[in-house]
Amino acid sequence: MSNATTRSVQTEAEKAKQSAGQAASNVGQAASHAGQAGQDLLHAAGQKVQEAAHTAGQKAQDIVQTAGQKAQDLAHTAGHKAEDATASFGKTLETAADKVRGNAPREGMLGQASEAVASTLEKSGRYLEDKNLSGMADDMTEMIRRNPIPAVLIGVGLGFLIGRTLRS
Repeated sequence: MSNATTRSVQTEAEKAKQSAGQAASNVGQAASHAGQAGQDLLHAAGQKVQEAAHTAGQKAQDIVQTAGQKAQDLAHTAGHKAEDATASFGKTLETAADKVRGNAPREGMLGQASEAVASTLEKSGRYLEDKNLSGMADDMTEMIRRNPIPAVLIGVGLGFLIGRTLRS
């Protein structure tokens, strides 16, 4: 072979070698880009999972908070209704006192007894209207604090009576 042919083959071999090197470099860059794209995809998926978990946690917290608020509102409403019922019963007792005074005799022993009953009904009615359930509970607590032994004895007696009633 001639020198020109040998140089031509060498030149072609050099070009092929350069092309192969360039192709290998391109493949490496493509692999690097693919790896980066995979990492980006995993990162984005991880962020989506975190966002979904945060959203679910927030919704669960909102549901619990709403349920708690509704329960508190119901308890508040029930408390007001109980207070209103107590005040209404107090008014009923006062009305009953007026009826006892109006229909009972005014003189003699029977008159004194009916006035005592009417007075007690009226005082009880005013107490219920003024104090309601919360005031009654405060008064009961104070009475028990001042007289603990009689309060315990009354509690035991009531427990005994309730137990006997339920047993029969």
